[in-house]
Amino acid sequence: MTIITTERAGDVLVVISNNPPVNALGHAVRDGLAKAIDAAAADPAIKAVVIRCEGRTFFAGADITEFGKPMKDPQLPELLERIEALDKPVVAAIHGTALGGGLETALACHYRVAVPSAKLGLPEVKLGILPGAGGTQRLPRVVGAEAALEMIVGGAPIGAKKAAEVGLVDRLAAEDNLAAEAIAFAREVADRRPLPRTSERKAAAEPGVFEAFRAKNAKKMKGFEAPEACIEAIRAAVDLPFREGLEVERRLIAKLIVSDQSKAQRHIFFAERAAAKVDGLPADTPLIPVKSVGVIGAGTMGGGIAMNFLSIGVPVTILEAEQAALDRGVGVIAKNYANNVKSGRMTEAQVEKAMALLKPTLSYDDLAEADLVIEAVFENMDVKKEVFARLDKAAKPGAILATNTSYLDVDEIASVTARPEYVLGMHFFSPANVMKLLEVVRGAKTSDSVLATAMALAKQIRKIAVVAGVCHGFIGNRMLKPRQDQAGQLILEGAKPSDVDRVFLDFGFPMGPFQLADLAGLDIGWHRDPTRRETVREALCAEGRLGQKSGGGFYDYDEKRQRTPSPVAERIIAEFAAAKGIPQRQISDEEIRERCLYTMVNEGAKILEEGKAQRASDIDVVWVYGYGWPVYRGGPMLWADQIGLKTVVDGLKRQADRLGPDFSLSPLLVAKTEKGETFN
Repeated sequence: MTIITTERAGDVLVVISNNPPVNALGHAVRDGLAKAIDAAAADPAIKAVVIRCEGRTFFAGADITEFGKPMKDPQLPELLERIEALDKPVVAAIHGTALGGGLETALACHYRVAVPSAKLGLPEVKLGILPGAGGTQRLPRVVGAEAALEMIVGGAPIGAKKAAEVGLVDRLAAEDNLAAEAIAFAREVADRRPLPRTSERKAAAEPGVFEAFRAKNAKKMKGFEAPEACIEAIRAAVDLPFREGLEVERRLIAKLIVSDQSKAQRHIFFAERAAAKVDGLPADTPLIPVKSVGVIGAGTMGGGIAMNFLSIGVPVTILEAEQAALDRGVGVIAKNYANNVKSGRMTEAQVEKAMALLKPTLSYDDLAEADLVIEAVFENMDVKKEVFARLDKAAKPGAILATNTSYLDVDEIASVTARPEYVLGMHFFSPANVMKLLEVVRGAKTSDSVLATAMALAKQIRKIAVVAGVCHGFIGNRMLKPRQDQAGQLILEGAKPSDVDRVFLDFGFPMGPFQLADLAGLDIGWHRDPTRRETVREALCAEGRLGQKSGGGFYDYDEKRQRTPSPVAERIIAEFAAAKGIPQRQISDEEIRERCLYTMVNEGAKILEEGKAQRASDIDVVWVYGYGWPVYRGGPMLWADQIGLKTVVDGLKRQADRLGPDFSLSPLLVAKTEKGETFN
């Protein structure tokens, strides 16, 4: 197949890319475009050029298969200069998405025509880099510094209508008539001179725009290197001539691309895609049609799970044991949808359509026609087994039965049914209608079709799915346990809750473990007996310190829920430690890191040893998308690779006496260290 073809529409040369699936700007595309531009330059009969794409999208960016390899000529910056330098107008005809190098190509054209549904963006910041083919210099010259900052530093695409408002798109075309309207527009501008070359424009910037942007986005940008580099590059577009600005852009991207942060962010980009591939699962595994879903439990998790399916048009029957709980759950779903309307994420019509698909019920009989039923009840094995025994009788043959358990043995749950091959775990993360991660837990008897169907459904509801094996806590919560255990022990030995949390915040987590505990509520699972004080949490609850909601937990909170270290909590912790005979001492940040983070890496290595995760990068995906691990550190296993596995092993050996009697070093971690290997 010829990737780049040309056809004549009178005096307009139409250059067409057909490089499925997304018209990535690989070498064959770049080479074909360069030859077409040269042909247009050499032909006096050609008055204008239109560049368009076949398939579902305009150029959607670079060819990811070329990442990390030497680029063949013509490289994208050189190609774009040739397009812009052509002495005949070049019109980009945009549909689908024009992202990254795709938008940079459109910016090098003299004009841009797009259909209203098109999206345009420069998302490179999400890979820890910046647009490296002149995007930081051309975009500000077209839309101004303020809009360029939002697009380049924010990284989110904008719709074609918004693009037309800010001057990025010159004309909107009918959805079904883009090619003809782009050709007509090219004829319209064929004789206009001078040509509107982007590089010759001046980038507009209001006074103080850069300072205001930094202040507004400080929290979002904290810890990341690429956003500041993007700001510096856009400033160069405002302050310097085009050629000098390009030099700044090239210097900055050269530094970013070899940084640990960019390597980490690119690692997660590829890891997310790898996670969708299930080892040993044939590509042609038949899927089970899922046209209706049942959810058991209308609490926070059940309601959130239901919303995922309602929002994509799948009817949901939601079951509760009591009418009051059912009404409350439906009310929370309606409130969440109302908030989506307020924020502009959904329209009133979309919400009405979703809510119309929801059927509340108190009867298991109403689950009889569901193709998939997801249980989201109290995290107790006896309760879950009772639910699954009832569900097995109520659900139709061939229906998939999933448990949302976050810790429990999926095989034991499946054992009470007559269809263990149709049972698996679908562990959503709270809030389930927002969080991207879904742990799909493959039971010993889960069939290939059931697993493949769960993975396909995850994609439909816009989740990032990772396959986990059956073990206590699966991937994420199993690794969370040593972290939480060590954090709890550290405060008994003398570290303040704020010391531990600060180490986590400095590392890049959005919250430390004690902030998180206060937010969730220390009374989760509390037995309400103030005389029983077997844990620090029980001791705090016994004195009315339940977390943020009571004005105090590990921290004190004001009326705006702003936290400050609590002398009262610190006294309770010290008294508890004294009663247990634990002496308190000064504890360094390094020890906190070694005991809380290195133990997670060690547990991750054990998960790999046991085959409970398919690959180290799957573990990284779980932690980035489910637990707030900073994406610029690439997940716990890549981070361990970057700091050196020997560093991790040495730290664990140094802390071994303090890690408790159940701690043991992972043989896989030790073996990889001795061989000089890495996880990724």
